[in-house]
Amino acid sequence: MKFIFFICLPFVHSESHTFFTLYIEINGQTIAGIPEISSLSVLDERQIDYYDGETKKLIPRQDWMKEFTSGDRFEEYIEFRERAQQINKISIHLLMQRFNQSHGVHTYQRMCGCDCDDKTGDSNGFDEHDYDGEDFISLDMKELRYISPVPQGITVQKWNYDRKQLDLLKQYYTYECIYWLKKFLTLRKVDLERKAPEVSLLQKDPSSSVVSCHATSFYPSAVTITWLRNGQENHEDVDLGETLPNVDGTFQKTVTLNVPPDNWKKDQYVCLVEHEGKSIQTTLTKKNIKSNYGKLLIVRYSVEVVVLLS
Repeated sequence: MKFIFFICLPFVHSESHTFFTLYIEINGQTIAGIPEISSLSVLDERQIDYYDGETKKLIPRQDWMKEFTSGDRFEEYIEFRERAQQINKISIHLLMQRFNQSHGVHTYQRMCGCDCDDKTGDSNGFDEHDYDGEDFISLDMKELRYISPVPQGITVQKWNYDRKQLDLLKQYYTYECIYWLKKFLTLRKVDLERKAPEVSLLQKDPSSSVVSCHATSFYPSAVTITWLRNGQENHEDVDLGETLPNVDGTFQKTVTLNVPPDNWKKDQYVCLVEHEGKSIQTTLTKKNIKSNYGKLLIVRYSVEVVVLLS
């Protein structure tokens, strides 16, 4: 038997940010190396930590998260994670009874988090529960009530009756969750501010007249790439590419120049990359060109969480 949990989030614009924690509970016989209780948090499509019930330790998945593990609110963050895991562990046994299941491998997943828009200030929370890979219960934040697409989801009646708990959840997703989102964004920003562009000249093959000036691994996203011809800005036969996100939170951009190789001898072409007040100049010569352009991978989608059980 094989279970696959797969999450794929679309590209998140740099002005919009999402933070969520995915909890996974497995009941029944499992294979070695896969704990019954585990969870992970994701910020803007990038996993930032991992926790499981066996080690009872939060493992940072980003260098900047290591600073957080020595901070004042780290213990509070861990306690919240552990409480949620214990509640979910009880839930899976209740669900097995409700679905009239006495044995076998069953899974319970909960994904809860929030998103916010830097430009508009709008924010939203979400709380989604799955059982055996199917939608089970979800929170409607606008109506502030839980809904379920299956008869076994009668739990929503009890949850919706508890208005005090719903109000606490609203407070959490409106304020506390946004606090953690912005805190992690700040920690990430401090780390990413040290990211200067890595610049390469790329060409599909030596006979091609198209040369790309590729800047990558820089943060923040504002960058200017200009082709110079004999020291002057050159806009002829130049194609400006989009600024695209990398999976680590940095950015990349490519600007191509279409000029026959014979012209390189008559004129001097230089790629000028300007970022955060600093500039990098790379002269177009055969020596400076890399011929692996065809292998360049541009990532628009990234988050995948996969657990396989044999």
